Amino acid sequence: MIAQGYELHRDEFLHLDQAHHLAWGFVSIPPFTSWTSLLIYHLGNSIFWIKFFPALYGALTILIAWKTIETLKGSLFACILGATSCLLSAYLRINTLYQPNSFEILSWAFLFYCIVRYISSEKDKWLYWFAIGLAFAFLNKYNVMFLTIGIFIAVLLTKHRNIFKNKTIYIAACISLVIVSPNLIWQISNGLPVITHMKELSSSQLVNVDRISFLKEQFLFFLPSFFVVISGIAGLFLHKPFRQYRLIVYTYILTICLFLFFKGKPYYALGLYPVLIAFGAVYIDNLTGQKWRKLVYPVLISFIVGISILYIPLICPIFSPEKIENDPEITGLYQKSGQLRWEDGKEHHIPQDYADMLGWKDLTKKTLQAWATFDPQQQMKTLILCDNYGHAGAINYYSNRAIEATSINADYADWFPGKEKTIENIIQVGGKISDKSYHYFDTIYESGSVENRLSREYGTPIFILKRAKLPINGESLKQILLNKD
Repeated sequence: MIAQGYELHRDEFLHLDQAHHLAWGFVSIPPFTSWTSLLIYHLGNSIFWIKFFPALYGALTILIAWKTIETLKGSLFACILGATSCLLSAYLRINTLYQPNSFEILSWAFLFYCIVRYISSEKDKWLYWFAIGLAFAFLNKYNVMFLTIGIFIAVLLTKHRNIFKNKTIYIAACISLVIVSPNLIWQISNGLPVITHMKELSSSQLVNVDRISFLKEQFLFFLPSFFVVISGIAGLFLHKPFRQYRLIVYTYILTICLFLFFKGKPYYALGLYPVLIAFGAVYIDNLTGQKWRKLVYPVLISFIVGISILYIPLICPIFSPEKIENDPEITGLYQKSGQLRWEDGKEHHIPQDYADMLGWKDLTKKTLQAWATFDPQQQMKTLILCDNYGHAGAINYYSNRAIEATSINADYADWFPGKEKTIENIIQVGGKISDKSYHYFDTIYESGSVENRLSREYGTPIFILKRAKLPINGESLKQILLNKD
């Protein structure tokens, strides 16, 4: 679902670079994504494999929704309705991007599946599977703690609170704790960077989250099939056979409330919906009955597909950047939906998310040209310093790591060269040249900039700083950069 002309998204580059700096944790995310990145690297690091894994996680999410419907005794028609509802939704966009979100949705769907299986069978093995699933969800994204709190309170509100009398739950909890313990140790050893990261995220991004918009986007994520989600919520309250599963809808409400209170981003809640879609499909199945099923289901699925014809172009880059800019009908479609307005509050030619998928090859090309101005001996004493993680990751990826760029932004601050790196020259990608820089280097000039005007990186400069006047190494430069204000 990606038109030609687009490149990787800026966030994908950071995750791919984590494969070369394996650890039990990172400033930005836990370690699970880095393991997938390492596998991608050994498979050839091609675009195919980068896109394969989020697509795989998306397909497995649909499979789990299907299996949940089967557990609830839903018909084949209900399974098809549930699968179609999951497929033609915001998941279609999420599962084209190599980010932790795809596995997060899969892991949450699996956790709910374990709950459904445990309630329906009362077999303790599902508690063990839940514990393992929770551990890997935690190692993927810490957001699962919101879900965990929601589940815990929901259990206390229902008859399922008796589960705390079952010793298996404590054995399962210990198993989960053992699995995540290396990451917990890493967090403690590194001064709990997750807290620092959350504070920065809260002050820079979450502070701008509008709670009304959060709720509105929950609807928009599943616009073609929102009636199935609503049916799932209604069925859990109204359908007598679903009474034993009511803790699921309590979990949904409680987790949404937690996200609203802490101003979470709208997509944080996406993992809550596969199970609601499963219950919705089965509830609709029961309402229609066998007599009307063959008539009603084709109509419902046709409705979802029909709405998706208009919906999918709004969430997936199926049109080229040039077509979005130059075709008045398509431009109007994006403009009316508000997608041409970026974070800066201004109207642009294409959506910001798409603009983040352009200009990286040009940036790398210009950086390589700057690198080529130094002879091999000087290259060993030259540092490629980037303004942000997108720049650094893109250069490393598109140059096939022929050169290595770094930054003090995000995880790259932990990977910054140390005393062993002697620096006489710097290729600075992005940012501005400060007055202090002229005290440190003999010659400073701009060697090029990103020329793709549809890119969010349009105009990003590449500067060359030659012949340091004072001895500089990686450690001293990092201190200078961190204290530049």
